[in-house]
Amino acid sequence: MNSAITVFFKEVRENIRDRRTVINTLFVGPLMAPLIFVLLINTLVTRELSKAEKPLPLPVVGAQYAPNLIAALKQNNVDIKPAPEDPDAAVRNQDADVVLRIGPDFVKAWDKGEPAQVEMIYDASQQDARGPTERLKKLIEGYGQRTGALRLLARGLSPSILKPVVIADRDQSTPQSRAGLMFAMLPYFFILGGFIGGMALAIDTTAGERERQSLEPLLANPVPRWKILGGKLMATTAFAITTVALSIIAFAVVGQFLPTEKIGMSLTLGPRFIVATVFVMLPLAALLGALQTLVAAFAKSYREAQTYLSLLMLVPIIPTLLLSILPIKTQLWMYAVPLLGQQVTIMRLMRGDPVSDMALLICFVCTSIAALVVCAVTARIYYSERLAISA
Repeated sequence: MNSAITVFFKEVRENIRDRRTVINTLFVGPLMAPLIFVLLINTLVTRELSKAEKPLPLPVVGAQYAPNLIAALKQNNVDIKPAPEDPDAAVRNQDADVVLRIGPDFVKAWDKGEPAQVEMIYDASQQDARGPTERLKKLIEGYGQRTGALRLLARGLSPSILKPVVIADRDQSTPQSRAGLMFAMLPYFFILGGFIGGMALAIDTTAGERERQSLEPLLANPVPRWKILGGKLMATTAFAITTVALSIIAFAVVGQFLPTEKIGMSLTLGPRFIVATVFVMLPLAALLGALQTLVAAFAKSYREAQTYLSLLMLVPIIPTLLLSILPIKTQLWMYAVPLLGQQVTIMRLMRGDPVSDMALLICFVCTSIAALVVCAVTARIYYSERLAISA
């Protein structure tokens, strides 16, 4: 085992000498993603909240046909603007988020007590138009409900007859669980961090040494090759799990600066989250490192290995996409599936849902078994004499 430890320190020392790789792997990657995440969320939340507080600019066509409606809108912080010459073109060209059109038939229908129609002209494909459109729709619907209630009272009827069934909302979600909707991609960042953290070392210790023709002298030493492979895999896993830990800590820190409380959410990544996430990610880091080493062993150059591993990088996103498209109830067997188990565990911990120690243990053991299987396959490749041949 001393030989494996020697190889481990050798690979770690050589990788640390490459300052660019170390900076990109251990600092830029784990820190840039949380910072970008915080900037995006802050910008989005601040922008939407500021738009909700500011007066809503609303061009109106035919405002003279519904003076009471226009007055009600003005009382609710709506800034009535002159009608554009072509409302449809104004919306398409994004000169206006939404345009309200009131036809001359509105007066006749209103006087008869019949439903009076107004048109909202907007482009649902424009993200900026969604907030103003929903805001205007709620205001008009509220005005219509109030008017309907007054009409019933004028006829001596109670407005409650229009609501034979009343819904009492009992939302069981918590601010922490609601945050899971916004931060659903967070587990993928951690898994991808583990992949990227060990990728450079996995390539360099196999395809890179083959290209430099330094792998053959290493394998010529009177040391079992499984020990050489073990040292390389331990170094790769160490850098991968370090990247994951730094990413988790970075997100836990920057999560305190997110304005989640303004939208009724809370992102709290406490000590249990950090410890449990690192615990389930440790065997996954070993599994990913073994897979990367296995793939790199088939490459004859550093560049070729980068190409192969870039395609392999798409694998971790599969569970994230499946859970996003097909949200399903968490079952115990899911923790036994590598990648899926880590995804489910991190998501539930982030939502504040309970995760039993048995589920964590199943996730750890099953992923460890998968890592050992891949390590065994990689070891067979390492015992091949063709491994050291660079061309």
